[in-house]
Amino acid sequence: MAKTDASSLAADGRMHILLVDGYNVLRSSGYYQHLVEAAPDHTHDAYNAAREQLISDVATFAGRDYAATIVFDGAGNPSSTGEPQEVAGVSVLFSAAGVSADSVIEGLARRALEQGREVTLVTSDATIQSTVLRDRVVRMSAVGFTNEVCEVQREVSEHNPSPSANKRTLGARLDPATRDALEHLARGRRGTQDT
Repeated sequence: MAKTDASSLAADGRMHILLVDGYNVLRSSGYYQHLVEAAPDHTHDAYNAAREQLISDVATFAGRDYAATIVFDGAGNPSSTGEPQEVAGVSVLFSAAGVSADSVIEGLARRALEQGREVTLVTSDATIQSTVLRDRVVRMSAVGFTNEVCEVQREVSEHNPSPSANKRTLGARLDPATRDALEHLARGRRGTQDT
């Protein structure tokens, strides 16, 4: 597993770093709200679904442009080590026990800036924005991020339509009146065959 130091940010050579304040984005954006509201706490399966959706969305958004890291707060979990895991090309980590996600994000941003990298931080947390952002980090709110994700997904689906969108069955090509007539005819025949 990679360490959360400057070398892990530079590992793939990308100059743009995307840092995502995980739980803040999940709670601050209506986009994930339906998944989060179904979970009583951070360990519940619905919260897992929300985290998985966020990871997928960050991977899609980051593409080849960003080296992306999502930081979830694990400060209250005594078994959290703070070790990142690579998931779908995204570094995902829970802060170590007793360490806030904000502290981890601040450290990652500072090290990336020291390396001359451009940093984009996704959070709606005013405290971390005022501490980390200053003039050198690009800000993106949770809502702004989800709007961007929806736009990227729309563009991807336009360029790669799903197979079912291209499937043109006979039923799909018939006008509704003809389809209704055929269904009525089929029901009538089935009715006479059953007797």
